[in-house]
Order: sequence, then C-alpha cells, then structure tokens
Amino acid sequence: VAKDLGLQLPEIRDRGIRVVSESTTQYFALHGKTGHLVTAERIDREQLCRLVEKCVLRCELIVTGEM
Repeated sequence: VAKDLGLQLPEIRDRGIRVVSESTTQYFALHGKTGHLVTAERIDREQLCRLVEKCVLRCELIVTGEM
C-alpha cells in the first residue's frame, strides 16, 4: 500500500491511513513495518459466502491526512 501510494513507511502512520470494511469484522490491516496489506482475521469462505460462487470481501483505504 505504501508503495502504491508513493509514501514512505513513516508517512503511513503520520497520515492516519487505515483499512476498513463494511463488515463488523475487520479482515484486513496494514502491516506497520512493511506497509503491506495483510489479513487481520481468519477468513472462512464457507461461513461468509456459503452458496455464492464468487466470494468478494470489500474494503476501503481511508487517509485522514493530506495527499
């Protein structure tokens, strides 16, 4: 994420960048030392999507500081 936004790692914390999703469970997070998008919770496809062929988890990247 840091690389995609053209930011250095300290800027990730300084700009208040965070990952949020529609679900109450936050499945993704930003790794503080690498700036990578990582899974924050176990993702159980059968529980989330049951009989749906295409399972999609949507999330948004929120930047509170200026870009």
